[in-house]
Amino acid sequence: MDKLIRITTVPVSLLILLKSQLKFMSNYYEVIAVSSGGEMLDQVRDQAGVKTVSVEMTRKITPIKDLIALWNLYKLIKKERPKFVHTHTPKAGLLGMIAASMAGVPVRLHTVAGMPLLESTGLKRKMLDVIEKITYGFATKVYPNSNQMKEIILENKYCKSSKLHVIGNGSSNGIDTSYFSPNLFIDKDTTALEAKMKLREKHGISPTALVYCFIGRMVKDKGLKELVNAFVEINKTRPETRLILVGPFENDLDPLDAYTDDQVKNHPAIIWVGFQKDVRPYLFVSDIFVFPSYREGFPNVVMQSGAMGLPSIVSDINGCNEIIVDYENGIIVPPKSEEKLRNAMAELYDNTQLRTKLAKNSRAMILSRYDQNYIWGELLREYRQLNIN
Repeated sequence: MDKLIRITTVPVSLLILLKSQLKFMSNYYEVIAVSSGGEMLDQVRDQAGVKTVSVEMTRKITPIKDLIALWNLYKLIKKERPKFVHTHTPKAGLLGMIAASMAGVPVRLHTVAGMPLLESTGLKRKMLDVIEKITYGFATKVYPNSNQMKEIILENKYCKSSKLHVIGNGSSNGIDTSYFSPNLFIDKDTTALEAKMKLREKHGISPTALVYCFIGRMVKDKGLKELVNAFVEINKTRPETRLILVGPFENDLDPLDAYTDDQVKNHPAIIWVGFQKDVRPYLFVSDIFVFPSYREGFPNVVMQSGAMGLPSIVSDINGCNEIIVDYENGIIVPPKSEEKLRNAMAELYDNTQLRTKLAKNSRAMILSRYDQNYIWGELLREYRQLNIN
């Protein structure tokens, strides 16, 4: 059985972004999962049933630590002699592709799921552009996880079109539509509305409230400033609205401004619940999902909310504007536009008929385009094709 090494910078990417995919691939390959160490890497080993190896990597630019990580990756890959090395996340991509090339691995694959560099400028942007080109240069195949991400790569001339391929309709892992299903919260003696109201009562939310929901890191480039400002204004004239925020702060990497931070923690209509292993209950009690991010690859949370039957308001950025079709399963607004975001949030509050229509379409569109089994099958087909070649 051929060996397949999958590498991410931190273990949360293996645990959440590639959830269950490693276990699926272990039916066909000897899978080794590599990332920085910690309890989550142990969870990957236990849940996926694959071998895990810790190689310490940082998400920031740390030249000395990066060289040490590169050497450790090279030693590991040279020892294991895999047929495939497949990397995710920027730092793991750079170090993993160089190490795999040095070790003579024939099939070197890198998935692009978002580009932090898109928000950078000046000298830092130029440096990150060079790093991206180096990563793609050492890869034999590059997988943008959305069609628009592919276009961004070509526009920036990071590599040639022949090296790029989008798996399926996009996404790194698809969505487990049997897990993200509102039916799991409804039993034979309870209607969907009754189940929702019961769960709302548990979280102290009024049965008559219209609930917006956001899931993601509590950072500036997820559009939290615009979202919080828009909601605060809407709540002034529509006091029955609530905003649930699910996710951790990352003050060391991308802190919120003081006003937004204060509103998140203290506004009476905003409910911040921090990081949650299971986000489904918060989606189930909500009416509208809002995701005004500045940049994404192919956001899982938009697929998750759609699978749970929520209409979404998203930024007009790659990934989001492929999952959401404007006024079919949600509304698309310009990124960083507080006014347009506020208008869309108000429109879905005021127009019950439109909100119902978008919600009705949401789950069906996810089922037909992004079901997990379909994405896994397409990736396996790609591996097999590359093995033949």
